[in-house]
Amino acid sequence: MSADPLQHRPEQPAPAYVPGHQLLAGRNVVVTAAAGAGIGAAVVRRALEEGARTVVFSDTHARRLAEAEAVLAEEFGADRVRQTVCDVTDQAQVEALLDLAEESGPIDVMVNNAGLGGTASVLEMTDDEWSRVLDITLTGTFRCVRAAGQRMREAGTRGVVVNNASVIGWRAQEGQAHYAAAKAGVMALTRCAALDLAPFGIRVNAVSPSLAMHPFLAKVTSDELLAELKQREAFGRAAEPWEVANAMVFLASDYSSYLTGEVLSVSSQHA
Repeated sequence: MSADPLQHRPEQPAPAYVPGHQLLAGRNVVVTAAAGAGIGAAVVRRALEEGARTVVFSDTHARRLAEAEAVLAEEFGADRVRQTVCDVTDQAQVEALLDLAEESGPIDVMVNNAGLGGTASVLEMTDDEWSRVLDITLTGTFRCVRAAGQRMREAGTRGVVVNNASVIGWRAQEGQAHYAAAKAGVMALTRCAALDLAPFGIRVNAVSPSLAMHPFLAKVTSDELLAELKQREAFGRAAEPWEVANAMVFLASDYSSYLTGEVLSVSSQHA
């Protein structure tokens, strides 16, 4: 029997960073869970590079938010970048985030990136572990979709919502019942919300990344597991966070004007 070719994938080099093309020129963008160096932070930077008028971003870590704002303001201008602490399990904090964004005008793009993972067998998982992952990852996304959708409808803008799902919402993985259920729920929420908001010209789509490398992931994941996960990818490597951000910007832009209710796989696992 021949060996599984996926166990011997050479790691391909990451591509060169793609420059901005003004895909979000003049847009007012909101991004959750965007402090640090993960996908959310990459979306904030990408939106600014793509000409967004303002980007308001949130997280639960005040210090990291302030540090990120200082760096981005220096590079892109303080008038284009704002941040605030927001816990998506708290509806009042979600509304406060959107209030801040609307100080710059109607919200054009809402990117829901907040999520929480973890590893536990369903046999040992506690109610609290299950509920916390679902509340942040699924219900938190619902709260943001609802709040942003209501404001886009009231403003009469043809807004766009982009949710962050995961390939784990499509396939089984040991110890991931809560996270997989939450991400599968984000996909279903995306499809149903798209129909609810379509009469108002508002689009709702999602991305489904597999493995995106960033410092936090490297910190909490063993080298052995990372090597195994990379071998599941056709390119033998993890995605760069900005590669996922590119797909989210595409869904937020007019290049995807006829797409709604779609879940776009940002993964080489299906190649």
